Amino acid sequence: MGTDSSASHYPLGSTDAEHERLIRQAAWVAPYTERFFREAGIGPGQRVLDLGSGVGDVAMLAARLVGPSGEVLGVEGDSRSVVRARARVAEAGLHNVSFIQSDVCQVPDNQLFDAAVGRYILMFLPDPVAVLRALSQVVRPGGVVAFQESSFASFLRLSAPLPLWAAGASLMIETFQRSGANTEMGPALYQIFQEAGLPAPTVHVDTLLGADQWMAGVLRSLHWQMRKFNLALEPLGALDTLPQRLQAEVAASNAVTPLPLIFGAWARRPTDVASR
Repeated sequence: MGTDSSASHYPLGSTDAEHERLIRQAAWVAPYTERFFREAGIGPGQRVLDLGSGVGDVAMLAARLVGPSGEVLGVEGDSRSVVRARARVAEAGLHNVSFIQSDVCQVPDNQLFDAAVGRYILMFLPDPVAVLRALSQVVRPGGVVAFQESSFASFLRLSAPLPLWAAGASLMIETFQRSGANTEMGPALYQIFQEAGLPAPTVHVDTLLGADQWMAGVLRSLHWQMRKFNLALEPLGALDTLPQRLQAEVAASNAVTPLPLIFGAWARRPTDVASR
């Protein structure tokens, strides 16, 4: 996400460093997303729409699930991210994935899909209900809508024993919220699905622990926004040494670092609706 009207949706930017951070983050959460997609019924031969593809990790995961007889279309607003995603797909030898550059709030309506999916995208959109409503119209009756989103509330609470980690968590949440992101989109999914005209979704929650590099990477990508909002950055100290100081704090406390919870919600489009 990034250019045109999508630019205001994603506060972490589209630098090379942010792309690398997204790839690392995707590796940590891939097992949870794969299990979630399988539970939602995504499998061989299906056509899947991936909303807010970033540098392509969710689309590539879905492509492996649907196999060579299936197809994945990724929608991404940022041109640099689309270029990176296409290069990664080619390097991985996946021939069933394509990407279009488009504002992610403008759902392509010229195709019909077996599933519409996304991860960490609705939290950044100004009207997620409208986007889900539009998505449901391009999913065939009986098809799946499946999204994973975060909850930061327990993350902040569990960070308290680690002062530097907690300072980073607090600044991260404030920056996201000031930029318009919903840091509690995960728990909101149950209601948002129904407001969008979908059935009450199946929801489960995953707890991630121990990704010590994650905090510093997110804060580095958010730094320009923190300065824009004139937030007090003194508790973090120098960004260049922040990863080492965070790791030292964790090692000294013998603690496991908390991460935001992942909520996964999926529902099937009712079969009694008319197909386009």
